[in-house]
Amino acid sequence: MIHRTARRTTRLTLAVVLALAALATPAVAADPGPPPVPAPQQELVPGVPLTPYHRWQLDTPDQGMAPFVYEPSAAEDSVEPMEPPVELDALIEYVPPSEVVRSAAAPFCSKRTGPHQRRVEAWLKLKVDGKQSAKDCAAIRAFQRKQGIRPDIGFAGPVTWARMRWLSAVRDPKALKKCPARAYRIACVDLARQLMWVQKGGKVTFGPVAVRSGKRSTPTRTGWHKVFWKHKNHYSTLFRTPMPYSQFFSGGQAFHAVYSSVYSTSGSPGCVNLSHRDAKRLWNKLYKGDRVYIWGRRP
Repeated sequence: MIHRTARRTTRLTLAVVLALAALATPAVAADPGPPPVPAPQQELVPGVPLTPYHRWQLDTPDQGMAPFVYEPSAAEDSVEPMEPPVELDALIEYVPPSEVVRSAAAPFCSKRTGPHQRRVEAWLKLKVDGKQSAKDCAAIRAFQRKQGIRPDIGFAGPVTWARMRWLSAVRDPKALKKCPARAYRIACVDLARQLMWVQKGGKVTFGPVAVRSGKRSTPTRTGWHKVFWKHKNHYSTLFRTPMPYSQFFSGGQAFHAVYSSVYSTSGSPGCVNLSHRDAKRLWNKLYKGDRVYIWGRRP
């Protein structure tokens, strides 16, 4: 009798232990699968009609790592990237906020000295002293009006100086001789002047045009490269931004359009940014296998 009671007690104890162990064992979570595809188009330029999100708009995972490369279909390439706002490529000068407020009320001559005062004075053949004078401001304003730079208040900012660099390159073919002359096509990128063009046999076939290269922490890689992939509707989920008309030449670095100004004082994450209009034109001027030569250093 005592033995049977002991055996029943042992079996009951074991059952309780097993039940408690089952309760203590954490439930295995169901595999959620891959993360959902983001909807990046929701965070683009406000007020601009959005194009549908497509699976072929691939990510650029890293500036040092080449993206997934494949041959885009004809249907894919028939989709043109979203057009930018009309004013996107306008020559809007970067000026101190206080100057903008004053100039909006009534045009006036800026008394502030811009960051490129000496360079602008030299280009306009003025006295180079780095100080703003009535004569300096009047000459700078005249240049800005002629070039359509706003506000035209005589402030020697980055847009004004960039326009002068571009004009110098256009007017003087010798200014483009730093790029090696070859029988084949070369996309030339001058980081010091923030300009790029395409030449063949020493003859310029495209540009020069203004660009925005990589900033100090993510510089555009110099030297010789080769266009290894063209992807018209590329999208970077790393930087959460579209890269229209992408032409990759070094890992994740490419020529491509941006929905912002290429004259901004901040550099890119490594790519060579062009205006939408220029990138669209460049798309039919460069081909897979074409060489790219980059030299200098971004100011």
